[in-house]
Amino acid sequence: MKKTALVICPGRGTYNKPELGSIYANIAASSPKLRETLQDKLDAIDAEREALGLPTVTELDQAKLFKTSLHQRPENAAALIYAAGYLDFLSIDREQYEVVALTGNSMGWYTAMACADAWSLSTSTKLVTSMAQLTAGGAGAQFIYPIIDSEWRPDAKRIALVEAQVAAHPDELMHSINYGGYAVLAGTEAACNAAIQALPTADERFPMLLPGHAAFHTRMMSDAATEALETWPVAAFHPPQTPLVDGRGFQWLTPTADMRALQRYTLGHQVTETYDFSKAVQVAVKDYAPDHIILLGPGSGLGGAVAQALIAIGWQGLTDKASFTAQQKAAHPYVLSMGLPEQRALVTAGQT
Repeated sequence: MKKTALVICPGRGTYNKPELGSIYANIAASSPKLRETLQDKLDAIDAEREALGLPTVTELDQAKLFKTSLHQRPENAAALIYAAGYLDFLSIDREQYEVVALTGNSMGWYTAMACADAWSLSTSTKLVTSMAQLTAGGAGAQFIYPIIDSEWRPDAKRIALVEAQVAAHPDELMHSINYGGYAVLAGTEAACNAAIQALPTADERFPMLLPGHAAFHTRMMSDAATEALETWPVAAFHPPQTPLVDGRGFQWLTPTADMRALQRYTLGHQVTETYDFSKAVQVAVKDYAPDHIILLGPGSGLGGAVAQALIAIGWQGLTDKASFTAQQKAAHPYVLSMGLPEQRALVTAGQT
């Protein structure tokens, strides 16, 4: 009997030096039939990139050295993250798992849209690149700060400290992403720098400024949203073939999804308003009660935030980091990260 799965797509910053070559390696490790399918999809993505005059995903992934100036350039990082996630989605063994819903963090919403067939492969490849260029060109900055204790439980003191900084900089510092046990804040550079100086050091490395990030998911992205809505018409959108849970916890169900509303959310609200990743995860598990959560690559950074979102609602008896860690030691963990070889083997066809 198939197991049901909620699939979650990662956001910005998840293709880093350790992931160099991972797309090629995952394709090469696939069964012959799947390998052919994945290579065909990657070839199509590469062709779109080449037509745009940009490095192909293959060229970037197969580079001999990881170069921050090349691989972390917004339009290149976005393409690598999207391509890796999309190909991972196609690699899930559908004889074992029925994907009942999709969601993602921040830019992961675009990957989720592609996985749900809400865009053609051509559109998703070009749109991911276009949105990376539009939003990266915006003003402001973004930083992250923990709002949990060492056992991943909500910390009222840290939450109060964050809210005090938002209140101290009205209209200049805003909640960007609710990311599990972390608050991602964004706004003007001056407000972000002031808040970073004011917040006490936590866990030895926070608050952490996110390099190369603008004020994503805030009203400072309004120009990017306006241009995106003018560039990508409703006709580019198709009814999702798998239910989608967005950054408000709203569900887009097939075949009843309103395409105009989906366009406005994806290119408008999603760009300029807080992205509540925690709520998306919580709504998805409550409404679909999946047997497993599958995290797409690249990387495996989503695991902590997903666990913290689940702990916050006491999902399946999870109360802290220790209880989540104990659950993950089972032969078939509840959360399966495709960025971890041993868990990927439990998800991919022919590797169980």
